[in-house]
Amino acid sequence: MFDRRTLLKGTALAAASGVFGLPAATPAKAAAPEIKLRDLYNKDMSFSDFANAHADKIILVNGFMAPPLKAESKFFVLTKMPMAVCPFCEPETDWPDDILAVYARRIVDVIPFNRKIVVEGRLRLGGYSDPETGFYSMVRLEDAKYERV
Repeated sequence: MFDRRTLLKGTALAAASGVFGLPAATPAKAAAPEIKLRDLYNKDMSFSDFANAHADKIILVNGFMAPPLKAESKFFVLTKMPMAVCPFCEPETDWPDDILAVYARRIVDVIPFNRKIVVEGRLRLGGYSDPETGFYSMVRLEDAKYERV
């Protein structure tokens, strides 16, 4: 004997398979490629083949949120390694060679510097100077969203 739950599951499966004359469910949109910061550059610091092939496309990048330059901003810097201090605020701090500017969709909720995050955004290549912060970047993610890993 069928109960309500079994009937609902069967109906959903039938609909997904096209039994009712409706088109079968299509697979979800292909996931954006997930990369590491080092995948964006060649050893000579030119853009990698991956970066050039994915310019203006959505990608996922793993890293750490550097302490923000200022509060209430839609901008942050993604780093390969956790950084306890802002790499741009302390003159004694070594300038990281593997960073990525991130322009978020909304004001950034700061995530602790030692928590790994994944960022999804549109990869942009070429020089850009942020009018608000003055931060200059050659590579960045725009319209980004992020979450803890």
